Amino acid sequence: MASRRVVSSSALRALSSSIVSPGRLLRLRPAQQRIAVAVQPRPSFFPLQQVRLHSGSGSKSKVYQFNDVQSLVDNPTEDRILIDVREPSEYEAGFIPSAINIPIASQPDALFLPADEFEDRFGFTKPPPNKELVFYCKAGVRSSAAAQLAQQGGYDKVGEYRGSWLDWAKNGGETSK
Repeated sequence: MASRRVVSSSALRALSSSIVSPGRLLRLRPAQQRIAVAVQPRPSFFPLQQVRLHSGSGSKSKVYQFNDVQSLVDNPTEDRILIDVREPSEYEAGFIPSAINIPIASQPDALFLPADEFEDRFGFTKPPPNKELVFYCKAGVRSSAAAQLAQQGGYDKVGEYRGSWLDWAKNGGETSK
């Protein structure tokens, strides 16, 4: 039987903008449907159109800048894992070298999965909790939510590249496809 995990309301609100938005409906697996139901705001209390999400709200993760991520790409270590949390189509269009893809909007339960189920779903080994996870997305909102979820999933060393893909491209960072 699956265990229940508690996820912060700010992380859920951030994910809700990616999972459910006006005029957009995603097909979700049963486990994702349970999470999607939990993140859908009640219109009378929390209208999605009036929500303004900010990167890093309530987060206790290390903040990475362009030069920090460039150093991570130039000198990779086994202690840090760069994670692109954009959707697979965004990732396939271009990503920061060495980054793995764990899409937070369509797979919000990823870091809560048992290692074998994670590997079945993604095709690579689940990052161990003793590694530092450095998250980025397009503009910093999804990466902030991913960082909060990772902390709640037992990862103590968590970082965010808040400038994310837009900052990387603006600064001329190398890309992989």
